Amino acid sequence: MPKLKVNFRRSIFNQLYYPFRNLTTRIQIFFGGSSSGKSKFLAQRDIYDLLKGGRNFLILRNVADTLRSSVYNEMRQVIDQYNLDRFFVCTVSPMQITCVNGYCAIFKGMDEIEKVKSIIPPKGVITDVRIEEATEVKDENSIKQLKKRLRGIAKYKDKKTGKVIEIKKRLTMSFNPIYKTHWIYKTYFKGKWTDEDTQYHDDELFILHSTYKDNRFLAPDDIKELEDETDQYFYDVYTLGKWGILGDRIFNNFFSADLSDKIPYFNYIRNGLDFGFSNHPTAYNRTHYDSKKRILYIFKEFQGLGLTNYMIAERLKPIIGYGHRGEIVVCDSAEPKSIEELIQYGINAIGAMKGKDSVNFGIQWLQGLTAIIIDKSCQNTLNEFELYHWKKNKQGEVLNIPVDKDNHHIDNIRYQYEDEALNLQEPEVYVVGTYN
Repeated sequence: MPKLKVNFRRSIFNQLYYPFRNLTTRIQIFFGGSSSGKSKFLAQRDIYDLLKGGRNFLILRNVADTLRSSVYNEMRQVIDQYNLDRFFVCTVSPMQITCVNGYCAIFKGMDEIEKVKSIIPPKGVITDVRIEEATEVKDENSIKQLKKRLRGIAKYKDKKTGKVIEIKKRLTMSFNPIYKTHWIYKTYFKGKWTDEDTQYHDDELFILHSTYKDNRFLAPDDIKELEDETDQYFYDVYTLGKWGILGDRIFNNFFSADLSDKIPYFNYIRNGLDFGFSNHPTAYNRTHYDSKKRILYIFKEFQGLGLTNYMIAERLKPIIGYGHRGEIVVCDSAEPKSIEELIQYGINAIGAMKGKDSVNFGIQWLQGLTAIIIDKSCQNTLNEFELYHWKKNKQGEVLNIPVDKDNHHIDNIRYQYEDEALNLQEPEVYVVGTYN
């Protein structure tokens, strides 16, 4: 096929990003506040580069399932918006966007890092690794492995001119910042960046900061919502796109309220249970999640020391019911025997999935909510949210490791929303056991 002549008019880009559409610096970081247009620009640039030819993209996010609703759809929208459908083939299984010239974008999760390292595109080599929401990646070693794929310069021969064209390889990361103890800050920002900076550039590294003010395509309601943020931490991080200093308390988006008037209208109910006995209490919570407003309501609790599984079942039955009509309660999967006993007592109990980094994924999901509203009757739960904090190292720096103490209610709440935290679809069928 003859080489495509590509021309994207300047008017389709936000002004801040336009000068960087042909940037070839090896490591590129686009970060800042929510709705700043950085993801849209990178989608535009990727499509632009695919049409020009010579570049293949490996586009990653920490969990593969989140890619379709984020980067993949963003690139599809660019294709549709500019009537480029005839130049691309888009597939979901495998998730890939291929240009008619043979170059492509391949979408994978960092949770499959070993498979990612061996990916070979149909034509040429991987020239670009792009990581969306890079702060989700907790292991710097994964990035180091990917960098190895980007050594050297890619070359391809232009069939029309016969000239050999060199393509510089790139690692591009985009994200909203979180806290300064994150490895991305320590590796790329520390000693180079201040909160007043908007750009940094040397031979190896490019950093661009942006906010909603740089996105001229935002609707007035979107702007108002960002500007009306009342929590200082969230305003600094999500509105202004600054690296945050959280201190050692983990949650800053919760408060107590009287929910008695709202409870009768709650219709998205979940239940969670963390087992304890002599030294630690058994802790139960009942919650409602407003997914549109991203507000979690915690409106019932109980806890107690020395509770047997029979006693737990008897306390649960008036709340969630029992037998085939009972609601599901998600329990600590570290105690399968206790779960089986609850099932025998008629409780619809299932084990939490857990898995690697599930604690931090759950914490991040809870931190990202607009609000966590705790009914005034749930004092034990409220106390945990007040006390839950990060560990510190000997130098007094806050670590990304929660102190495993006074977190029994928080743990069962995490169990309830694992599918949300990991962007998983809820199973259509639960198999919970056979009742006597």
